[in-house]
Amino acid sequence: MADNDHSKIGEFKPFDLLAVAAAREVTDGEVVFAGTGLPMLAIMLAQKTIAPNAVCIYEAGSIGGRPIDLPTSVGDARCHYQASIANGLWDVFGLLGRGAVDLAFLSGAEIDQYGSVNCTAIGGYHPTGKRLTGSGGNSDINSLARRTVFIMVQEKRRWVERCSYITSPGWRIPKWPGGEFVHKREVYNKAFRGGPGAVISDMGVFRFDDEGVIYLDTVHPGFTPQHIQDNCSFKLNISQISGETKTPTYHELDLLYNVVDPEGIFLR
Repeated sequence: MADNDHSKIGEFKPFDLLAVAAAREVTDGEVVFAGTGLPMLAIMLAQKTIAPNAVCIYEAGSIGGRPIDLPTSVGDARCHYQASIANGLWDVFGLLGRGAVDLAFLSGAEIDQYGSVNCTAIGGYHPTGKRLTGSGGNSDINSLARRTVFIMVQEKRRWVERCSYITSPGWRIPKWPGGEFVHKREVYNKAFRGGPGAVISDMGVFRFDDEGVIYLDTVHPGFTPQHIQDNCSFKLNISQISGETKTPTYHELDLLYNVVDPEGIFLR
């Protein structure tokens, strides 16, 4: 096998696999809304591999930028390199509102079986609950993008049957005023555009069935479905597993460490 064969598998760390798995969710030509951290790694890697024509919107206001290497945050001036527009929050969230965003990368503190995410308050929005950082755009981005990929830590306390507070609605949400859980389309009506497409954890990749319920799609190397079930507080559907998550190649790792993030801003 030739040394430059891109199919050869390299040695990798769990964070590398998260970045590569996220990058593989991008389709060429899509408009992608990215926040600080792993989403930036994912979109830059995707642009250098499977999605060279993907357009990145950084949350602080740059559109179509092609940074030479990884910015430290979405507010870093490097985000504006070769950008078609360098403006602010109003402009990029206006694009969201007009339906121009195909894919968004997000995260949160809790996720439930329908893909709803909580980053507002653990235990409910009242004095006994534990307040978190809040939405920070999470709800707007998830609600207005055509599809969302969540990147989550796999812990039982974070993967819950129902979020104690819904910051960003998933596929099935309570309908006002009765509170019965219905499909997101029924609540959003004409404003409906889509919902969670995938969840990538440090143990596996998850997707959603036709009823909007999460299921395990692939298992990361070194883990088993039982490991993952033990880190969910609800009964997880493991009947549709398609196999093991494809591991990073030498080419992808070389791009990550030597081209995308040579300073080790996040990979360090």
